[in-house]
Amino acid sequence: MSITSIRLADDVDQPLGLLAKKLDRSKNYLINQAIKEFLAKQSLEDARWEDTLEALTSIKAGKSIAETDVNAWLNSWGTGKRTASPK
Repeated sequence: MSITSIRLADDVDQPLGLLAKKLDRSKNYLINQAIKEFLAKQSLEDARWEDTLEALTSIKAGKSIAETDVNAWLNSWGTGKRTASPK
């Protein structure tokens, strides 16, 4: 485990201290949890962006499915006459 020093603005430090007392946790624990959540969110956003780029490339290459075909397929769900997914 590494050690990193940070400067907290008063408007962050004071509420952080109060929350740490309320939750019976250290400020260090809360900061680590917040950073973990931030990193996970960023990772998810990066993955979504890559998916978006892949989808745009696919669309530019003419690989798409008509909305009407998708809607017809979805509307067949639960009818007992489910159609094959559009290709």
